[in-house]
Amino acid sequence: MRFIKELREGDMISSIYLCKDKKTLQTKAGKNYYSMQLHDKTGSVDGKVWDLSNGIGHFESMDYIQVDAQVVSFQGALQLNIRRVRKAEEGEYDPVDYMPCSKRNIDEMYNELLEMIATVRDEHLHKLLEMVFTEDADFIKAFKMHSAAKTMHHNFAGGLLEHSLSVARLCEFYVKRYPVLNHDLLITAALCHDIGKMSEISSFPENDYTDEGQLIGHIVTGTIMLDEKIRQIDGFPVKLANELKHCILSHHGELEYGSPKKPALIEAVALAFADNTDAKLEGFIELLDGGNNNGNSEWLGFSRMFESNVRPTSR
Repeated sequence: MRFIKELREGDMISSIYLCKDKKTLQTKAGKNYYSMQLHDKTGSVDGKVWDLSNGIGHFESMDYIQVDAQVVSFQGALQLNIRRVRKAEEGEYDPVDYMPCSKRNIDEMYNELLEMIATVRDEHLHKLLEMVFTEDADFIKAFKMHSAAKTMHHNFAGGLLEHSLSVARLCEFYVKRYPVLNHDLLITAALCHDIGKMSEISSFPENDYTDEGQLIGHIVTGTIMLDEKIRQIDGFPVKLANELKHCILSHHGELEYGSPKKPALIEAVALAFADNTDAKLEGFIELLDGGNNNGNSEWLGFSRMFESNVRPTSR
């Protein structure tokens, strides 16, 4: 198998990829062609089938497909010019090759999460964390393998767990540096801030926005999920519940970034900074890991996340 990260302009390849998206479009001359997004665990690449006559089998989006193609460059990005394609049969491919996964050990990260829960002393917040992360076996299994995003950052299996831990670790540092912060509230908010992504984004191999995700979004959905569990805990203080839900609702920091509220508590400010820091730095790391397709240039190209052309630091 030729992984997408290994492709170079001019290569002739015969390999199997996951077709995440397939569209039938028309050229300016009115001729139909297929435009596709092909994926494996190392990345994605555009594919085009310009001639739909010979050697083009039937397939749909989310099928694994065998392609014979030439790697070309178009507007600074690699693209597959596909000459032959067919739907791959079961046994010809291993689904693991098409599911990007965290470089960290999933079980080790989950154990680290449990250790962080143990540091939360407030009985109501501790109980809430146990309900979310230890009592629902189906939720735990799905959470451990879920991504944190479709494309922007941590968009791999285990990404949601890794991101949640990283944000919580940053918040731990903030508490040590700024003792005014409420440790238990901030760590609880950090670990729970993105649980709404469990319903916002579908599981692999789709890893795409759900109808609920499009209409409601993970910030509101996550707040609702926590509120439902809070109501099951006897004597959970109303003010504490509101403070926790506020942290979740405001964790994107700005209204234009999707938060329905701007931070009004110091813990909410800290959470928004931690979330943004981890998302941006991990996003940049993923750009660096992806390399570049610009020949001898050290520049990686334009990044939508950073709204700038970016490159690695000189060493």
